[in-house]
Amino acid sequence: MTAITGQAAASSSFPDAVESLRAQIKGEALLPGDPGYDEARAVWNAMIDRRPAAILRCDGVADVIAAVKFAKSEGLPVSIRGGGHNVAGHAVCDDGLMIDLSMMRAVHVDPVSRRARIEGGGTWGDLDRETQAFGLATPGGLISDTGVGGLTLNGGIGWLRSRYGLCIDNLTSVDLVTAEGELITANSEQNPDVFWALRGGGGNFGVVTSFEFKLYPVGPIVAFAAPIYPLSAGSGPIKFWRDYLADKNGDIGSLVEFSTVPESEDFPKEYWGQKVYTVAAVYAGDAEEGMKLLQPLREQGELVTDFSGEIPYCDLQKLFDELMPAGQYRCYWKCHYLSGLSDELIEEILEGVATTPSPNTLSSIWNFGGATAAVPAADTALGDRSMPYMFSIDSVWPDAADDEKNMSWTRAFWERMKQHSQKGRIYLNFPGHGEDQRTLVRQAFGDNYKKLAAIKAKYDPQNMFRFNQNIPPEG
Repeated sequence: MTAITGQAAASSSFPDAVESLRAQIKGEALLPGDPGYDEARAVWNAMIDRRPAAILRCDGVADVIAAVKFAKSEGLPVSIRGGGHNVAGHAVCDDGLMIDLSMMRAVHVDPVSRRARIEGGGTWGDLDRETQAFGLATPGGLISDTGVGGLTLNGGIGWLRSRYGLCIDNLTSVDLVTAEGELITANSEQNPDVFWALRGGGGNFGVVTSFEFKLYPVGPIVAFAAPIYPLSAGSGPIKFWRDYLADKNGDIGSLVEFSTVPESEDFPKEYWGQKVYTVAAVYAGDAEEGMKLLQPLREQGELVTDFSGEIPYCDLQKLFDELMPAGQYRCYWKCHYLSGLSDELIEEILEGVATTPSPNTLSSIWNFGGATAAVPAADTALGDRSMPYMFSIDSVWPDAADDEKNMSWTRAFWERMKQHSQKGRIYLNFPGHGEDQRTLVRQAFGDNYKKLAAIKAKYDPQNMFRFNQNIPPEG
């Protein structure tokens, strides 16, 4: 395998090559020192500070094709920016070409066929706004400014997973620019091998310039439960949540989120600064029926407050936006798929979350099952769906001086949880900063890894697209 390096960017002819590229494109080509370069390389996680050799802000598929051909001719590796929300900062590379799709956000909805197509730089807010005009939605994430591309390519976990599955389960077709600079369509009939790989295999196989999704009747109003219990309430409400949802995972997407009460008028003053957890749940059906079904989750003891109620679907999708504003916090997230949720494990989680070093940090237990679990392991690159829960540790803090304290706490907690994991598997959108990548990626894909490596070798034999949860080409 011939390795692509970034050495070409250091040559004296490189600025001339970029100038030639500018003459071919509609978008912008930026070099270090150019106006707009630093803004373009900034992403959501404030810890990420990388300097690409060049940034191409694409304004159409032709620009993406030109960018990939330029990277190939110059011997540059490529990073791909969609929404720029990946916690490991895979959108930005050092010394390579950053292909920025954030100007490509158009959405087209066909309400008759119940299909929506969105360009590769679009966000879930973009897609939800357009689909909800017709009372339709597809499973998305929990933060509206998350990029559709990054979330989808690694699986895509959101509120609608119970009834309609993951993002990848509703992906019907993509347009992809390969490492050769060729635009292809991939779906169940055209290039089905790479279509299989893209459903969970990440950004390893090219630049996706558009995604097509199935849509379902959702909203405009949905049922949302969000009772907040003090951590001192102990494990009782969480055990009830676990047992109550055991036969309802086909209808309710839910998580128990651990947090610290902010100094906000939205909360009683006597709870400011205290550790709490929210039993958050969404019913993917009639809102009135859903509120009745979710009511018992709100009756398990003393409440700090209760944000439950019927809510517009688009507002639901924005609830976490204020907790994670772009570029303002330093973030380090890790997770495990859990093999179960015993009483003992719940107590262990409660003990761990009580020691968070930052009041901005969140941790969550996510339920699975339902439509998510119904997909056979071999049907998508994501692999085995038998995990009943996931535990995520989402460390967030404002000050660089606290980096080591917060990251060390996260790693230690994650290591303690490893004994409860499902074969060491993780959700690859929560990978820390990509350390121990080779081991984690192999464990995440399990029996699908070898097939993915072979498809990678076919579509990207030189590993041009390696700023991701990377799968090196076979051989």
